[in-house]
Amino acid sequence: MDRMLYIAMSGAKETMHSQSTTSNNLANASTSGFLADLQQFRSMPVFGPGQATRVYAMSERPATDFAPGAKMMTERDLDVAVSGDGWFAVQSRDGNEAYTRRGDLQIDANGLVTTGNGLPLLGDGGPIAIPPAEKVTIGSDGTISIVPEGGAPTQLAVIDRIKMVAPQFDQMRKGQDGLMRLESGEPAEADASQRLVQGFLESSNVNTVNEMVNMIELQRRYEMQVRMMKTADEMASRAASLLRSGG
Repeated sequence: MDRMLYIAMSGAKETMHSQSTTSNNLANASTSGFLADLQQFRSMPVFGPGQATRVYAMSERPATDFAPGAKMMTERDLDVAVSGDGWFAVQSRDGNEAYTRRGDLQIDANGLVTTGNGLPLLGDGGPIAIPPAEKVTIGSDGTISIVPEGGAPTQLAVIDRIKMVAPQFDQMRKGQDGLMRLESGEPAEADASQRLVQGFLESSNVNTVNEMVNMIELQRRYEMQVRMMKTADEMASRAASLLRSGG
């Protein structure tokens, strides 16, 4: 009974973990540039003294879905989307460099350019700051130009250039904050060949229908595992009752 109970218990626990990943994907279905997390289950042996006669279920995130989301036209000057497989460099909450495809840019009260979730966008020399301007233009190569406040439309001034990178997918990992980083922990080199489009946003690549189906399947799997635990408990109770009767 203990084997049946342990397998069902570990399976129910890992199913809950998998449900949290699916819930996170669904919650970010409308987040610009969000990449869905993939999930899989597998059996793992329990190691310890003696022979490995027990197994348990494990849910893991083997990879991130790197398929790009659809590009949506917004016609907003500060909305940008990467054209290829590149990434925008941002400064994460811990102060280190990280990468995202989120391009809903904002300019805060101090003139700092940030993503929609408040992360500073990085340029050639660090976080990009823009002085008061009549108009902001972002070129396909990431160059940011402005018309100074009170200036003529022809008085364009180049401020900075957005750092875009394009490392191999197998060199990247996704953190708990949803940002991508190199496995080595080092910052990636800027890739001058990367291009972006202004006035567009990349949508999330989450397939909401598939995620909803996954959620239903996981819920049914969890209910089945709970029933198995109850069955194991009932069988153990009946066995104990028979032993008492036999005594």
